[in-house]
Amino acid sequence: MELVAYVGKDEENWGQITALIKREKWEKVIIVKNKESEGFPEEGCEVVNIKEGIPISEMRDEMVEKLKAKLSGEFEVALSIASGTGKEHMALISALLKLPVGVKFSVFTKEGVQFLT
Repeated sequence: MELVAYVGKDEENWGQITALIKREKWEKVIIVKNKESEGFPEEGCEVVNIKEGIPISEMRDEMVEKLKAKLSGEFEVALSIASGTGKEHMALISALLKLPVGVKFSVFTKEGVQFLT
C-alpha cells in the first residue's frame, strides 16, 4: 500500500509522520507539503510541493494534477493528516477522492501502525 502524508509547518507533529513512515513497509511514500515545511526528512519519499496561500479549490486542483503522476493506480492509499491545517486536509482528501482513490486513515500508536477506517 502507498502512504500519502501531508506535512505542515507544525513541527511538533512531524514525529508522528516519521514514525508512520519508518514503522511500516510501504510500496511508496508520497509527502505533500509547501515551503513552510522545509526541514522535514524526505529521504526515500516522493515529494509533492504545493503553493501557499491559494484558495482551497486551486490547492485541490494542484494536488490532483501532481498526485495523478505519483500514484500507481491502486484503489486505496493510506493517508496521514496528523500535520497541517483543516484547509490543507480538506484539499488533500478532496484531491484523492477526485482522482478517484479511496483512503484508509493511518496513525502510529503505542501498538504500532493502525488504520482508522
